[in-house]
Amino acid sequence: MQKVGVIIVNFTGYAERFLADCIASLRAQERPDFLWQLYIIDNCSTESSRAYLQQNAPEAVVIPRPDGNYSAANAAGIERAVKDDCRYFVVANMDVIFAPDWLLELVKAIEPEDVGIAQSKILLPGKNKINSAGNITHFLGFGFTRGYGEVDGGQYDAIGEINGYASGCSLIIKKEVIEKIGNYDSKYYMYHDDLELGWRARLAGYKIAFAPRSIVYHKYEFSRSVKMLYYMERNRYLAIFSFYKLPTLFLILPPLIIMDLGMLFYSILNGWFLVKLKVYWYFLQPRTWRHIFAVRRRIKKFRVMPDKNITRRLAGKVEYQEIMNPVLRYVVNPFFNLYWRIIRGIIIW
Repeated sequence: MQKVGVIIVNFTGYAERFLADCIASLRAQERPDFLWQLYIIDNCSTESSRAYLQQNAPEAVVIPRPDGNYSAANAAGIERAVKDDCRYFVVANMDVIFAPDWLLELVKAIEPEDVGIAQSKILLPGKNKINSAGNITHFLGFGFTRGYGEVDGGQYDAIGEINGYASGCSLIIKKEVIEKIGNYDSKYYMYHDDLELGWRARLAGYKIAFAPRSIVYHKYEFSRSVKMLYYMERNRYLAIFSFYKLPTLFLILPPLIIMDLGMLFYSILNGWFLVKLKVYWYFLQPRTWRHIFAVRRRIKKFRVMPDKNITRRLAGKVEYQEIMNPVLRYVVNPFFNLYWRIIRGIIIW
């Protein structure tokens, strides 16, 4: 019988806020013809947090970690699930409620041989509105959700494949994919770790599927995300420097510089200039580039997808209503979208 490892990361204070609903909906899953094991990675673990998890989720394997690194936590959960002979690994947030057939439908979506990762349909609780119907990757490394804020009328249900990447809020990945492309990259710490994982899987030739019948309700708070601007900005650069071939990097250099100058100006106006300087400092360190070059060497061993195929799936516009403003909508998006349509047509490598 197949075994599925369900990996959920706890942060300081998360379990007290979110575990009750999450674990109750997980226990209520339909009984499929496979086994599943819950792994809770206790990031920034304390004696009291471990005791709380053991008392309220006694069926879980609790893995304590000290540093709060979300990517490393998921990697630790997958490593343990591999030892326990799991064939599939599910990564999910704790601030969610799972529909009764969430896991059954997610496993169905990953079964085709050419599918490496699949994502649930993620809704906002009580609103019948979409949080994510598959995530979109912008050619400058930004990631955002498809369909955010739209009333769910099934408009994305017929789309079997995601062009961008699967949201780490609720995704499933095969063991053989992890064996080929590697585990989560702990350098990403948090944010864009799912974008990075999806890009690697795509380079290895795998499809990323959308599982519309696998429903999860996400207690999403945009304010929690914007507090992590450093990782969001830093990690998009990590991704594009790691995955694009050098000629592609050369072609995107003009809009990359223009966007960076705009982000620098925006950071001054909005009080996170020091965050932007911290990002620059990160890329001035030799160890950062050693990691990037090491990733590029590893990718050469399994890469089968050329940039000309990858770039067809990347967006030229950022379309996310939480950050939309007139400058982005009427100046930045039209210019970058036109530029991207032109240069991706000449990428033949």
